Amino acid sequence: MNEVQSVYIHIPFCQQMCHYCDFVKFFYNEKLATEYIEALANEINTNITGTKNKVKTIYIGGGTPTALNLQQLRSLLMIIDNKFDIASCEEFTIEVNPGDIDDEKTKLLYDFGITRISFGVQVMDDKLLAELGRIHRVSDVYKTVDLLTKHQFSNISLDLIYALPNQTVEQFKQSLDEALTFNLPHYATYGLQIEPKTVFYQRHKKGMLHRPSEDDEITMYEILKQTMQANGVRQYELSNFAKKGYESKHNLTYWSNGYYYGFGAGAHGYLPERRVTNLRPLPAYVKEAMTSGKPILQTEKIRLKEKLEEEMFLGLRKIAGINMKSFSNKYGFSPKQLYKQEISDLVQRGLLLETDETIKLTDRGMLLANQVFEEFMLEDSDLIGV
Repeated sequence: MNEVQSVYIHIPFCQQMCHYCDFVKFFYNEKLATEYIEALANEINTNITGTKNKVKTIYIGGGTPTALNLQQLRSLLMIIDNKFDIASCEEFTIEVNPGDIDDEKTKLLYDFGITRISFGVQVMDDKLLAELGRIHRVSDVYKTVDLLTKHQFSNISLDLIYALPNQTVEQFKQSLDEALTFNLPHYATYGLQIEPKTVFYQRHKKGMLHRPSEDDEITMYEILKQTMQANGVRQYELSNFAKKGYESKHNLTYWSNGYYYGFGAGAHGYLPERRVTNLRPLPAYVKEAMTSGKPILQTEKIRLKEKLEEEMFLGLRKIAGINMKSFSNKYGFSPKQLYKQEISDLVQRGLLLETDETIKLTDRGMLLANQVFEEFMLEDSDLIGV
């Protein structure tokens, strides 16, 4: 099997622009979307030869992949079905928003072997949904869960965002409790990040974005962890919770610093020794993907220094932490050999827990994860002698 085990495919079209989202996205246009699917097919075929290639996971993200019309969605799924061996794929995910699929689209997803739905709910509160720029309402969440269940989808991940503008701790708790009534096997729950080039960023710069305090955000995260645990949904990554056996295999590729293809406008791929970033503007992507099949904005060579830093940052996001033996097998030396002082200091500060087999974040370390990650930045001179 190929060293590259996972595939990410980006569909950048949306019916409406959310105020917090900085992913590559454009308003849906039927003609442009058809051209985009053709360009995407050429990019995939140029970079991966043959048919029915074996991969471990496939993830179709966006944007809103199901903003495509039925014919376009079928064309996309046929391209994927031809290029990859879906029968041997362990996890095939597509992102879906409440209210944006119907019986025909849902049946199509099932018929083409999609096994997992990433469901972009964000918050169970109509007023806050409107403030986020979302077009769905809470009633659409219930209808879509019913529709997915009717078509035999059981592996559903529900996305929530907390620390939203004007959101109180009590409102978050109510939203979380209502989301848990669906009894789904996976929940991805993130604190709001204010990203450049978004509506929220512009409001934030003008002092018009009223966010919860840092203390309230910490309280929300603590409520999140406690409530998930009480409902039998185990935390396995800083922002992700799953019932046993339903952890996201695709995302675990990222957190395990594994290799993956990235196809589509603005997509990122991580291949042996290099990271690839695609062109973001849609006309530029379509033109280059149709002509050369390689719509690349930049290729970055990944040196040992960057590999080790990412191994630490990503590995510590997992609740299980970094396995010493696996790290040593991969790099030929232990994390303790390279980071002895840093690990010792972080343990003393109560941010890391160290055993003979692993290092992992403590509960306090999870709250201050970025501070922990900064300690594992390297200078080239640090690698002399390892």
